[in-house]
Amino acid sequence: MLLHHQFVKVAKQESKKIAIIDKTTNKSVTYGKGLIGSLILAKKIGRYKDEFIGVMMPTSAGGALLTIATLMADKIPVMINYSTGAETNILYAQQKCQFKTVITSKVLVDKIGCNVVEGMVFIEDIMKEITIMDKLSSALKSSLPLFLLQRLIANQSEDDTSVILFTSGSEKDPKAVQLTHKNIFSNVRNFGDYIKISRDDKLLANLVFFHVFGLTVNLWAPLCYGMTMVTYANPLDFSTICKIAREERPTIMVGTPSFFWGYLQKSEPGDFSSFRIMVSGADKCPDSLREGYLKMHGVTLLEGYGATETSPVISVNTPEFNRPGSTGRVIPGVMVKIISFETGEECSIGEVGKVMVKGDSVMKGYYRDNELTEEAMEDGWYNTGDMGYLDADGYLWHSGRFKRFVKIGGEMVSLVKVENTLEKYLPTGVSCCVVDISDDTKGSAIVATVNIEVNKADILKKLGQELPNIALPKHFVVIKELPMMSSGKIDFRTVSKIVKDML
Repeated sequence: MLLHHQFVKVAKQESKKIAIIDKTTNKSVTYGKGLIGSLILAKKIGRYKDEFIGVMMPTSAGGALLTIATLMADKIPVMINYSTGAETNILYAQQKCQFKTVITSKVLVDKIGCNVVEGMVFIEDIMKEITIMDKLSSALKSSLPLFLLQRLIANQSEDDTSVILFTSGSEKDPKAVQLTHKNIFSNVRNFGDYIKISRDDKLLANLVFFHVFGLTVNLWAPLCYGMTMVTYANPLDFSTICKIAREERPTIMVGTPSFFWGYLQKSEPGDFSSFRIMVSGADKCPDSLREGYLKMHGVTLLEGYGATETSPVISVNTPEFNRPGSTGRVIPGVMVKIISFETGEECSIGEVGKVMVKGDSVMKGYYRDNELTEEAMEDGWYNTGDMGYLDADGYLWHSGRFKRFVKIGGEMVSLVKVENTLEKYLPTGVSCCVVDISDDTKGSAIVATVNIEVNKADILKKLGQELPNIALPKHFVVIKELPMMSSGKIDFRTVSKIVKDML
């Protein structure tokens, strides 16, 4: 199924239902009005010659309809990260994908202080061009029978690229990931059916659309199922998110641990009590965070796992099948196998190895980078670059990125395990990140970074009861504000650089 065709189908079935409640602009859009609006925008976008169209919009009704319209115009949206170096990211995307046009909002550009880049088109100017005839012709077009309307709007193949997303670049330069209609739609259906979401759910959409977590779960999932989505442009505005949750009473929300921490700290008891599904992903979910939501709001915070290259969901815990600490069972339609790093053979139950993924949600490949694509794919299996294991009941346990393992004294040490153990003995509210500093003469040294001074001797004594000596941090470094990616992940590259400069 083509994503925009599914939207058209749902919009015609649910024409009077509210599709989007935009809390940034305090405006609501029905599915019927959304269909007309996307058809109008598609006509305007169709005049640009580029095969790719850069989309740099906040999480909003406008951002959602523009993404749909780009597909309707037979173009491929290239989602631009505007939270960290917007101008640099635009130029990088234009060069990588060889296009010119980037549609954005003047309000957004002014707010983030981004310079006007050649090829930039403002949505406000497009809106001013819309005539009564545009509205009438699109309204008439939207009233056509479903089969005819779908044939008239970019009747592509489900194996065609539906979006270009860039990886976070937390470890190396961003890669341009090509996801097809089949990739995203299959992930939406497999994930959605597994956790039992329906048209009656109401989703709080606060994640950015330029990350796969936000694009698939916050944008396409509600539109494909016919839910109402409540959008807000700034996930870091913790107090407002809590207010929206309290007032709108949504039932589904996903996010990163760092965002969920912020909401927990700014919320009042019961603010999140309406949620039946809350899923934390993109990073390890601490036990204390789960306990906080259960205690204050009576809600079980579930954990899931995915990757940009897998559209993204690979595994997730559900209310019925929840094993805290794991990332849940592998969702239907996705296959996972664990391969030994040493032998290349499939691992036994409980044995840590490389996490390999196969299924309809695995990417088409990295755009204009066959070499990287071949490195990532092995006989149809995508190498996630993560380490983990499956237990006897089929739950997947994430052990960290392979690059977050360090070999010391001939042993592989998981920096994530050191991090998780350290978190247990840090005072409440103290953040940490564990990195290794490699040196050609002295070998590797594990360094713990924290945001305030801590009692190192006491903590090392406690860590020594659970970890071998080779896994104990040699240094503790204070970084008052640990650098974060826009996705909510810690920026390990930057942390490592800061530590190297300090030591």
